[in-house]
Amino acid sequence: MMTVLSLWLPILVAAVAVFLASSVIHMVLGLHKNDMRAIPDERKVADALRPFAIPPGDYVVPHGHAKEMATPEFIQKTREGPVAIMTVLPNEPMTMGKSLGLWFVYSLVVGGVTAYVAGTTLGIGAEYGEVFRVVAAVSFAGYSLAVLQASIWWGRSWAYTARTMLDGLIYGLLTGGVFGWLWP
Repeated sequence: MMTVLSLWLPILVAAVAVFLASSVIHMVLGLHKNDMRAIPDERKVADALRPFAIPPGDYVVPHGHAKEMATPEFIQKTREGPVAIMTVLPNEPMTMGKSLGLWFVYSLVVGGVTAYVAGTTLGIGAEYGEVFRVVAAVSFAGYSLAVLQASIWWGRSWAYTARTMLDGLIYGLLTGGVFGWLWP
């Protein structure tokens, strides 16, 4: 059995590879440019919401718990609309630095969990193909499977989910390749 710390180099190199690949996917290829659409009459909607000073957080309209959702009143609210799930962010300029830093840390965490699984199932000197298969599968799961919940429960478009899972497949394959290459 190998420790996660003994696999620090493939964890780090895989995180860098994933970070670079995600930069190409998002900034060069623009595969996610249509993940979010502009709301019709954005200015009017923003002006209408501003007086409520909604604090940052996640919200749903109409709001109701399981038993309430079956009541005629709740059903009527959904028919009248709008039905929306929204995240309100702080009123400040959107910057990428913090998100990019968190993304890199997330990639290190996926690499660490992947290293744990691979280190407990594969021995020193395991063949490239065996390392690749285990690592690619585990890291794909880490990058992709939870995204399905956003479409299942929160109404995110299935196209968004498919694109994001394709990203996860690419990241998993890259991680598998790096681990196979640098496996002790």
